[in-house]
Amino acid sequence: MEQEIPNTPVALVVGVTGMAGLSLAEALKSPTALGGPWKVYGSACRPKPTWFPSSILDHYISFDALNFDDTLKQLSPIAHEVTHVFWVAIQVRENEESNIAANSSMLENVIKVLQSATPSRLCHVALQTETKHYMPRLPYPNFYYALEDLLASYSQSLTYSVHHSSIIIGAVRTLPQLIGLIHFGEPVQHGLISSDMENDTWTKGGP
Repeated sequence: MEQEIPNTPVALVVGVTGMAGLSLAEALKSPTALGGPWKVYGSACRPKPTWFPSSILDHYISFDALNFDDTLKQLSPIAHEVTHVFWVAIQVRENEESNIAANSSMLENVIKVLQSATPSRLCHVALQTETKHYMPRLPYPNFYYALEDLLASYSQSLTYSVHHSSIIIGAVRTLPQLIGLIHFGEPVQHGLISSDMENDTWTKGGP
């Protein structure tokens, strides 16, 4: 890959095919993006979907972040470029201990590969988790805590931020993200919710 101008910010959006990842990529490629113009790489564990708008990325990278060798192979060509990682990826397993192991491995593999570049330009990681966050921490396993602690362990070499998004509204293409709509539609269909409430809900959920 070509060498970048030293001051050009280069983003790697991990989990770019999700709702948050897609929106992040679009925002970063906007001419009015803070700190821009940005070069934006997007990645996911699957090949690029046919519906994905290629124009919002400079390059799409498919790799298995759980596999260090695959992560190294796919990210090494851009490791010397990336300045910012936007982490919106997630692996959901059968229990929280498994969630901790899988998600921690993914994030650590990516950071290790990017920091292995000579020189490495990586300076910031933005981590997005979901709504299950508490203050102070509860004495139970929670993979959010594990990811935050992992980033804290790299605080001597990079900065990081943690973002807890309670609600994200946008277009979706996967069944889990449509479950709320499905459950709302059932009582409406059977007349258990009035038309006024239906209209009010759609108004709140609209643009």
